[in-house]
Amino acid sequence: MADTAAIDAVLCDAVTVGDVPGVIAAAGTRDGVIYQGAFGQRSLATDAAMTADTVCWVASMTKAVTGACVMHLVERGKLELDAPVAELVPDLGRVQVLDGFDATGQPLLRAPKRKITLRHLMTHTSGYSYDMWNGDVLKFQKLNQIPGVISCRNKALATPLTFDPGDRWDYGISIDWAGKVVEAAAGMKLGAYMKAHILEPLRMSDTGFYVSAEQHTRRAAIHMRTPEGLAATRIEITAEPEFEMGGGGLYSTAGDYLKFARMILGGGALDGTRVLHEETVRLMARNAMGEIRCRALKTALPGTSNDVDFVEGMEWGLTFMINPQPLSTGRSAGSLAWAGLANSYYWIDPARDVAGVFITQILPFADVKALPLFRNFETAVYKSL
Repeated sequence: MADTAAIDAVLCDAVTVGDVPGVIAAAGTRDGVIYQGAFGQRSLATDAAMTADTVCWVASMTKAVTGACVMHLVERGKLELDAPVAELVPDLGRVQVLDGFDATGQPLLRAPKRKITLRHLMTHTSGYSYDMWNGDVLKFQKLNQIPGVISCRNKALATPLTFDPGDRWDYGISIDWAGKVVEAAAGMKLGAYMKAHILEPLRMSDTGFYVSAEQHTRRAAIHMRTPEGLAATRIEITAEPEFEMGGGGLYSTAGDYLKFARMILGGGALDGTRVLHEETVRLMARNAMGEIRCRALKTALPGTSNDVDFVEGMEWGLTFMINPQPLSTGRSAGSLAWAGLANSYYWIDPARDVAGVFITQILPFADVKALPLFRNFETAVYKSL
């Protein structure tokens, strides 16, 4: 068991000085939970305390769970990583590449040089980009009245590619399309497949695309950091989505998500229950995009995200970011990680046998207070081992 007092102090002090309204964090090994803590308030508009069972929007932390569904189908021969996905989802065979805009402001579109594969989608090398980090996508959306992906409307996925599949890495709606590939291959909704093959076996009972009436009583509000300070908002994912957002639609708790992280640590098994083959998890945890590397993300929507500057050389596996060098927090080379838009973060370190989950509910992403707090939490966990 970790020395929890120092970890508590890091989180409690941040809440006390007002850096974040509330925070939940957990850490564990293959064998069990070594830390869990909750501090502050679920919402600055209420007196409800942040508790270990507080339900939060984990946004892009959804991607790894959708990736596990994809790989579950790969194991069963229902999907192939390097096969063109248009055979299952024809819309992906009709998408075009955006080469900028002409003198009148109209988009310049052309056919892609190669077909999109499942590997392209899983590694963010498909050509899809998010509007919040790509001004051309934002402009195209406005011209064509395309809503943002968080609307969960099918039209939100009707954006063009910004480069040819396989040419480079850019972060975008690829995993939302991967979720649709899962549905086509499995013949059922993504959430139903996820529940049957990932969530229920791992006893992740508070994780899903829909929030029950009881969970609403435990849900944290998303806050906005403004020049005047933090303010609670009414932002939430629609309860009536046209598609279940495999790239960012899940609600969860820190404890639930830690079960998923510990399953990855355990090579596909948690507490005696196996959901993925060990070789599958090893494949997911390896660089899957060759010589391509992640690029910094410069914001096009400052109210949604700050700039995101990655450590140089970051790689991407099958829905995980991989750091090829050790990090100053104590994280080992070859660890897996990612995050959610409202400043939730996780890491999985097989070499040290430790994983951590950190959740706040603040916009914009890469928050000036929450992101350093996550790093301090991670450092405190490693120091406690």
